[in-house]
Amino acid sequence: MWGLRLGIFLLMRILQWGEDRRFDEMRENLAKLAVFWIFQAVWVWTVSLPVTFVNASNRNPSLQAADIIGWIIWSVGILVEATADQQKLTFKNSPDNRGKWCDVGVWKYSRHPNYFGEIFLWWGIFVAATPVLKNAEWLVILGPIFLTLLLLFVSGIPLLEESADKKYGNIPAYRHYKRKTSPLILLPPALYGNMPGWFKTTFLFEFPLYSRGLPQETWSRSQLETSVHKIS
Repeated sequence: MWGLRLGIFLLMRILQWGEDRRFDEMRENLAKLAVFWIFQAVWVWTVSLPVTFVNASNRNPSLQAADIIGWIIWSVGILVEATADQQKLTFKNSPDNRGKWCDVGVWKYSRHPNYFGEIFLWWGIFVAATPVLKNAEWLVILGPIFLTLLLLFVSGIPLLEESADKKYGNIPAYRHYKRKTSPLILLPPALYGNMPGWFKTTFLFEFPLYSRGLPQETWSRSQLETSVHKIS
């Protein structure tokens, strides 16, 4: 279901846009393309470990609380991810939004709600797999851990944050959006914006590397709010 949903979405997107510039450089270099696809295969194999072990196990325990909890987590995750993807696609397809960052729908509550959904659904699959796991089989937890670390620190949020900062970092309204909006977990902007910095960094994944693409000049809170008010 996860693969079908993602495949259909990517097909719709490429039919509308006609191209995907992210792969331009790779298509011109066979070595880079090979490394990319091998990494994708390793990624899918790793995050699928809980499913693989469940399907390979001959144990068949009765329905447990972990099953229901896992299915709920998975359902919430795929719903958030699908909603976020569709809302952003609709936003970017509108000529009126050209040159703007997406801040509608679930994007009001998270700068990367699609990644929140992706991480959440794979942790749900792991939780649902736990009733059949024994001894060393618990190492399948490396699947969701690998995905979480990848999106938080490597190829997910850091790259997109740096790209957005370079595009919109000089716009006060964008800085205001970034300060008020959680990087991953869906939270009301009014709540997140008033939380102390140490709490955001420790518990809500607002790491310093997510701001390395911003211009060097700093803005005080009062300057940001005044500028946003003027723009409004």
